[in-house]
Amino acid sequence: MKVAIVNYGMGNLHSVLHSVQAANQLQQKPAEIILTAEPDEVYAADKIIFPGQGAMPDCMSALLQSGLAEALTDGLRRKPFFGICVGAQLLFEFSEEGDTAGLGWFQGTVLRFQSTLGADGRPLKIPHMGWNRVHQTQNHPLFAGVAQNEWFYFVHSYYLLPHDSSIVMGKADYGNDFACIVGRDNVFATQFHTEKSHMAGLQLLSNFLRWDGTL
Repeated sequence: MKVAIVNYGMGNLHSVLHSVQAANQLQQKPAEIILTAEPDEVYAADKIIFPGQGAMPDCMSALLQSGLAEALTDGLRRKPFFGICVGAQLLFEFSEEGDTAGLGWFQGTVLRFQSTLGADGRPLKIPHMGWNRVHQTQNHPLFAGVAQNEWFYFVHSYYLLPHDSSIVMGKADYGNDFACIVGRDNVFATQFHTEKSHMAGLQLLSNFLRWDGTL
């Protein structure tokens, strides 16, 4: 089995690679893990991990210029697919960040956090940065061994707003509830950084490496 981590030049992708390699060591049948910027290698992979960091306009531009956008869309149709952070936001139709069109796999938008107050009455900082609990709203194979209301690590100024609530798999609270895990069929995506989320993130990635893309 070959797993492609998509490299479109944004963020520290080697931390994702190291995290996936660590999860791979836990498998009875380890996969071949590659970090690639080549569309042909993404087409040929059995599974796709789509991470991201940085501004969504730059990320989307890089995907379109490299031919990776088409390879990703092909993978979304038929392969186990894991999106992380901006890699989750890019699956939606539109983002307020730079008024950017995404891949449009999920209906919905990506909105900027508005200034709001925390439980202590003090303004919450933007970006949302640090550890936050995630409440699983549906059962999913990737949640095996992951506790309800587990802590995960976030760094983001924009959040997911799906049109269809049935794709929301998990929520977090930052002034208000927001969707932080979305999924449908063979596609699963998180707003938080699995590679920075210690054992909980490792468990999600390990589950993904075993997942056949069915629910």
